[in-house]
Amino acid sequence: MPPEKEGKCPSKMPWYQEIDGWRIPGLFCPEAFRSALSYKPRPDDLFVVTFPKCGTTWLQNIVACILRDGRPFESALQFFTETPFLEMTGAKAGEDLKRPGAIKMHLPFYKTPWSPKAKYIYIARNPKDCCVSFYHFTESMPAYRFEDGEFDDFFELFINGETDFGEYFDTTLSWWERRDEPNVFFITYEQLKKDTKSYILKIAEFLGTKYKVSS
Repeated sequence: MPPEKEGKCPSKMPWYQEIDGWRIPGLFCPEAFRSALSYKPRPDDLFVVTFPKCGTTWLQNIVACILRDGRPFESALQFFTETPFLEMTGAKAGEDLKRPGAIKMHLPFYKTPWSPKAKYIYIARNPKDCCVSFYHFTESMPAYRFEDGEFDDFFELFINGETDFGEYFDTTLSWWERRDEPNVFFITYEQLKKDTKSYILKIAEFLGTKYKVSS
């Protein structure tokens, strides 16, 4: 048996909380999370939905540049205000959102506020890359209290669907099954990386004729 490592004992579990059977980060407000689930989508709403660490921020910025005619955000505050993370901010941030804008969520289809008139872009990623990125994110964020956490510990949580925001495979499958809905655009991180220009144009076309680039 190998000798025990000196130093701190690794934290086997990041700091999460259970809200109505759903695991979310420990610092999130339960009332905000519950209100996000009950949000009533508007016909002009656009949702950017992902499992964590699947290209969320990249896609948010692409969508924002399309909606803002290429103008970058002037500050991080403006970015978070105009692309609110609904599970963290609560429903009011969506209600107060200046349109056109995009609402970010990390939930499976059956948990995401749905309207056939709103639009939803879902981006998936290779689960191996997602897991590795999610581990590094969790380990680097003091709020998770997982500074000494090992990848092997996190991998077990990931593969068993025990990280925050549920199970990768369940979430991705739930949106894959809706990929043919006219108001759902399903894309992968790998597609966007391999042919960025082509997929940005497809996203623009999905957002509406006013954003479509004429050939």
